[in-house]
Amino acid sequence: MRKSWLAATILAACAAAVPLAASAQTPLKMAYALSTSSHYGAGADALAKSIEASSNGKYKVQQFANSALGGEREVIEGLQIGTIDLAIVSTGATLNFVPETGVFDIPFLLRDLPHARNVLDSKIGQDMLAKFPSRGIIALAWGEQGFRHLTNNVRPVKTPADAKGLKIRTTENPIHITAFRQIGILPTPMAWPEVATALQQGTIDGQENPLSVITSAKLSQMQKYLSLTGHVYGPALVLMSSNVYDGLSAADKAQFDKAGKESAQAMRAYVDNIEKTGVEQLKKEGMQVSEVDRAAFAAAVEPAYPEYYKKFDKKLIEAIRDTK
Repeated sequence: MRKSWLAATILAACAAAVPLAASAQTPLKMAYALSTSSHYGAGADALAKSIEASSNGKYKVQQFANSALGGEREVIEGLQIGTIDLAIVSTGATLNFVPETGVFDIPFLLRDLPHARNVLDSKIGQDMLAKFPSRGIIALAWGEQGFRHLTNNVRPVKTPADAKGLKIRTTENPIHITAFRQIGILPTPMAWPEVATALQQGTIDGQENPLSVITSAKLSQMQKYLSLTGHVYGPALVLMSSNVYDGLSAADKAQFDKAGKESAQAMRAYVDNIEKTGVEQLKKEGMQVSEVDRAAFAAAVEPAYPEYYKKFDKKLIEAIRDTK
């Protein structure tokens, strides 16, 4: 009697365990520097929805926006050691890990959004993604921020001469810093979480970012002047920890690859929309917007190109420039 009771109890316990195991989820931490309403947020949402749907809920993406898990350098280090599973970051951060990605940050190299996207989708961009696994990171796709513009609180900027002497926050990106010094700007490298306080306290005069960031970060509340310099194209990267990716089945890897591409497409769609609506939005919010002599800015930066040829293969730079 006792034996049959024990057997029944064990069988009941086993039966109860089956639905629990089937419903178990694997939570994944996804980090990015901007708000959930930004282009990064759009990319993160697209990735989360894609992977949760294709895996039937096996994976659940937990989003940590607004640098909640640290600055971009710390996030990439977290990917390497496995404390962070997924991230969207700028190439300003990946320079320290895969230096070749910096080639896309050369000012006035990429002409417009179609040109930039064609380059990233070509063998040039895809070969760059293939360099990440050796650093303990999987690059799922190229995302996007758009072209970077200048904002400040001192004066309207329409020519390189207007920009001279302005103390402008930059990313920790030597390629950008070299260009700004050439113009006469005083570049001030600073982590993004520190920027709002520095602007409010007057430690810096301004900053530079794509419209996607300027609008989503509500910089119109802190900056008077916007100059549409379009000086640098801002790629983004959808990254995953090798610790997680390498342990997946081939089917699961394919699902994450697909989710990464959908994340990138969501960012591009966000940028397309903000390029149409962002300037008018910022004007309504009180910013004074200036068109600039872009050719004059490009000419001012031209003397920096010999430095870029030392850092990157000149043939690669020319191949990017020649991409249709």
